[in-house]
Amino acid sequence: MLSLSTLSSQRVLRAVCWLDALTGLLLGALHLALASPLSDWLGLPAGLLQAAGLALLGYAALAISVARAPHMPKGLLWALVLGNWAWVAGCLVLLLGTGAQPTAWGQAYLWVHVVAVAALAELQWMGVRRLPGLAVAA
Repeated sequence: MLSLSTLSSQRVLRAVCWLDALTGLLLGALHLALASPLSDWLGLPAGLLQAAGLALLGYAALAISVARAPHMPKGLLWALVLGNWAWVAGCLVLLLGTGAQPTAWGQAYLWVHVVAVAALAELQWMGVRRLPGLAVAA
């Protein structure tokens, strides 16, 4: 059974950052390469998907730099955590609070993002709080 200290270890934190980076690269490339077909399928504007693709590639670059660092930079890790929570909020706004009308596939796609990205953010948050260095309020 996994313990809280195992889930928040630096080794797991680094692996979570790599997973975050790789999914960002994959989805960013997908959004940019297939914006028009995805727009039809998901019911989301192609321009939004392209902008999201660019944002994902930038985020992935940051996540790669954090994952590769010999000593995990706490400030940049907090930026990843906040970026993930912002992504979750954006997906929720598209689902619940805008004039966007995603298809059933689009709704499922957004809900998968909400759940998966929230899980990544939570794992990163658990890990960054346990890193040595600056004191952080819990």
